[in-house]
Amino acid sequence: MMAHRPIKRRPRVVGVIASRADLERAMGMRRPPDLFELRLDRLAGMADQVESALPKLRRPLIITARDPHEGGANNLRLRQRRDLLARFLNHADYVDIELRSAHVLRALLTNAKTKKVRQIISFHNFKSTPSARILAAKARQARCHGADIFKVATRTDTPMELGRLLEFMTSSRWNGSLAVMGIGKLGAISRVLLARAGSVLIYASVAAATNVEGQMSLEQVRALGFGP
Repeated sequence: MMAHRPIKRRPRVVGVIASRADLERAMGMRRPPDLFELRLDRLAGMADQVESALPKLRRPLIITARDPHEGGANNLRLRQRRDLLARFLNHADYVDIELRSAHVLRALLTNAKTKKVRQIISFHNFKSTPSARILAAKARQARCHGADIFKVATRTDTPMELGRLLEFMTSSRWNGSLAVMGIGKLGAISRVLLARAGSVLIYASVAAATNVEGQMSLEQVRALGFGP
């Protein structure tokens, strides 16, 4: 028997802060998004400045220090990533840890749960989109690690790849929240379609342009009817 999926709500918009310029822009926003994501792997060299800026962001925070195998910057070692996450954990509403890192960072996840910081367990593939069956298996693994949200971001250059993400969204037996998005030629349209299909988060650049193929700016996302 298929589990009941959560009632669909408006997807929340996440403004990605990945540089000094992003941070300054986010602090001055008159209309901030629902949440901000701090890409701590990209901000590692300016952690003191980020910490002092937190009161000016005025929105709930997602913190992540991405694994280099899944697009993380600065080739950070596991200990460096763990220390960054631990430093900012008290300021976070969500912590995002890759599925591949969840086991070795289980102590940090346990600490996050104690602090009532919710958990995003994520999977990124910048080369292709696996089958819906493989993605469903990864969702089950994420659930075993205590995920509140399972996030998937994969390459969507073809309609077939986008179709796999849509199939996963609509056929998954996991009754938790899913944040699913494409990267690549069909990345932008994938984010709209998947948001309509129930993806709970839409990630957007706080800058007018981004080097993430398929990621829209906050202005573009708002123009499509998403976000505050």
